[in-house]
Amino acid sequence: MIIESDFLVIGSGIAGLSFALQAAVHGTVSVVTKREIAESATRYAQGGIASVFSSEDSFDAHVEDTLIAGAGICHEDVVRMVVEEGPQTIRNLIEWGVKFTTTIKGDEYDLTREGGHSARRILHAEDITGREIERALVEAVRLNPNIQVFEDHIAIDLLTCAKLARQPVSDNCCLGAYVLDIKESRVKTFSAGATLLASGGAGKVYLYTCNPDVASGDGVAMAYRAGATVANMEFMQFHPTTLFHPNAKSFLISEAVRGEGAILRRRDGTAFMEKYHHLKDLAPRDIVARAIDNEMKTYGDDCVYLDITHEPAEVVRNRFPNIYQTCMEFGLDMTKDWLPVVPAAHYLCGGVQVNTHGQTDLRGLYAIGEVAFTGLHGANRLASNSLLEAAVYASKAAAHASEALITKPVTKPSTLPEWDSGTATNSDEMVVVSQNWDEIRRFMWNYVGIVRSTKRLERAMRRIQLIQAEIEEYYWNFIVTSDLIELRNLATVAELIITCAQQRKESRGLHYTIDYPDRDDLYGKKDTVLKKQFS
Repeated sequence: MIIESDFLVIGSGIAGLSFALQAAVHGTVSVVTKREIAESATRYAQGGIASVFSSEDSFDAHVEDTLIAGAGICHEDVVRMVVEEGPQTIRNLIEWGVKFTTTIKGDEYDLTREGGHSARRILHAEDITGREIERALVEAVRLNPNIQVFEDHIAIDLLTCAKLARQPVSDNCCLGAYVLDIKESRVKTFSAGATLLASGGAGKVYLYTCNPDVASGDGVAMAYRAGATVANMEFMQFHPTTLFHPNAKSFLISEAVRGEGAILRRRDGTAFMEKYHHLKDLAPRDIVARAIDNEMKTYGDDCVYLDITHEPAEVVRNRFPNIYQTCMEFGLDMTKDWLPVVPAAHYLCGGVQVNTHGQTDLRGLYAIGEVAFTGLHGANRLASNSLLEAAVYASKAAAHASEALITKPVTKPSTLPEWDSGTATNSDEMVVVSQNWDEIRRFMWNYVGIVRSTKRLERAMRRIQLIQAEIEEYYWNFIVTSDLIELRNLATVAELIITCAQQRKESRGLHYTIDYPDRDDLYGKKDTVLKKQFS
């Protein structure tokens, strides 16, 4: 079955849906999403979206904060572009129906502050900002006759000119993707003039993550296999504060809680962040995550505690209604109790390398949002810059892809091959998938986590190479399932993270190794770039 459209969007968070709404002005759009349309990392974003919206703030200040957090390797031109286009991007979201929280008077937006920011510039919708953004975008997409949504569909691989020719071609291009209809167990061919990866991050490659289950690195893995360049995969951000509770599935406690005065404490009540950074509890995330990791290992504790009990109870309940209610469901009253917290994999700062239009080096393929490496985040993402980046690049990519359809269209063959399962059969040994899945996530956490070493990375590489061989044999012998597709992608992403980490012989931002504990500004101020070599 072949489904044709002008634009193919893989992913349904703020990046994919914002792109779809703008591209739909110029043509037909197919949106492919693994679960129901609203299930994305965007939906779980609590804190907000950063933008200069106050007379007491400035573009220069936002740029400077981003550069400092990025530990010296942000692309400054990209940072300035994203920051300066922030206010218009916010207005676009408002026009699509997003309702940000206003002050008591209701005449201006309630701006809050998060770690690493020098001013209050975070627009939010209470403490469920992502849910509100997703709600508005989904409603707008549902009402647009030019957009067709395919829920419960998971992309398998990109369809490229090289794949059709069965050999490398000098001017490779993307023609769409093979996609599995999960409910019907049927592979469909999606053909498009422009294909957008907006598939999110790869938090599920780690044992502990606050990402949703859909975050299995699909876009990065598919792009790399197709020949696109990826970069800076060693920089995985670990959110410092996820709720540590046996019944909580990695529930994130927003950085905004610390922005409003919460203090990190050891079990004995000692506030410890002042010995790690002059901003104390408002230090950038990489520093806070390593500090918590060190405190836990030093004192043998399973967690540390987040304390906001000194703030007025009514203020806390009003500012964080969702966090308050969820914690209450676990028997924790954040107005009276310290919240037990631990770090968890949160955000991939690397990804598929793109230019300022969201273009990859594979013609016809774009990537935006967490799946992409734009150069904005450097070695560490500044809080609430991710939603901003996704929305800004959605506009850039939609404009460029729409123009390219007219001026430089990808030439498609008259017929495209449908998926061929060959002699593959249904598997009766799914234990192979679950075993490899669990093993990858555990050794990635232990060997390629917050603190790394040369020996740990070597062990991780040996394990992933063995697992890769097992997966490839299994993949080609059995009919594809969503679990097998995700496992294959997780293994690819794990190998890319390990490879990049091995290449960076220094500690910078989110990459910290005990064998090279210092920053190397002579050789380290470069991006770690990988591109698949085809024989």
